Amino acid sequence: MKEFAYVRAGSVEEATSAYASHAGARYLGGGTNLVDLMKLGVETPAALIDVTRLPLDAVEELPDGGLRIGAMVRNSDLAAHPLVRDRYPALSQAVLAGASGQLRNAATTGGNLLQRTRCPYFQDLSKPCNKREPGSGCGARDGVHRDHAVLGHSAHCIATHPSDMAVAQAALDGRVELYGPEGARRVAAADFHRLPGDRPERDTEIRPGELVTGVVLPAAAAGLPSAYRKARDRASYAFALASVAVVLRVEDGVVRHAGLAFGALAHRPWRARRAEEALLGAAPTLAAFEHAVDLELSAARPLRDNAYKVPLARNLAVDVLSRLTDTALTRRAS
Repeated sequence: MKEFAYVRAGSVEEATSAYASHAGARYLGGGTNLVDLMKLGVETPAALIDVTRLPLDAVEELPDGGLRIGAMVRNSDLAAHPLVRDRYPALSQAVLAGASGQLRNAATTGGNLLQRTRCPYFQDLSKPCNKREPGSGCGARDGVHRDHAVLGHSAHCIATHPSDMAVAQAALDGRVELYGPEGARRVAAADFHRLPGDRPERDTEIRPGELVTGVVLPAAAAGLPSAYRKARDRASYAFALASVAVVLRVEDGVVRHAGLAFGALAHRPWRARRAEEALLGAAPTLAAFEHAVDLELSAARPLRDNAYKVPLARNLAVDVLSRLTDTALTRRAS
């Protein structure tokens, strides 16, 4: 048993102050990932700053029609919230696609964004992993990598980010709210997570001591047809092999807005900017969807055992785009 200090924070300011005063501290929310990693010896914090009692557990409607989701909102509550289900169905679907009911009851919005990769080389102290121990090598490259990245990976790391929720938030143009030593700021959800490059140990753009306080979903995406689809090895409680979140607006026979993000293909949720640009102004046809998705996935660089992910992601995206087009046209007709 490794000893660590424990502080229960009563405010955001108290939490960040306690973090700053304890070298090697970690914030503790639901603990569904951090505590597991502590048991494995991957994480060895000198102090845990408990943020579970901070007043960050509400879903609030903003004056402009957007939503603010507090960092301590439990996944189950988020997925079931009427405003989320009605205005941002892709997010509700993504949350329900993740983990089990018991874990969703404990896991939080902020913790979901900050969970670490599920790469087995990262979780096994006997294996080389640049993310866990920089400079030790990437065991997965020449080892078992069926579930690993096909986009944006580097010689140093081919891990994927495991979150379903983060993929939907990226497609919806969400913004992550942070509070730290330099005050409050917001980062686009699509830019919050990093590609590995030569610093795979850094998962996000979060600065030292910063605490995730919430996520804001824009009014512009509210009510638009959206959906999340996930392919996995079994029907429940499994991480994605590939996933996609899509937000689509079709008017006057052409695509006026497209938000598209892939999950399980990269070190972060992969915002498909090239596909979105190709779709804007195009007629919502199967050929247009296939062209746009193929354009995005042309950047894929699969490894020995994971090339199947490219056609899998392609088929998921084209199918969701086609179904959302039918939904959009039906709504306009009614």
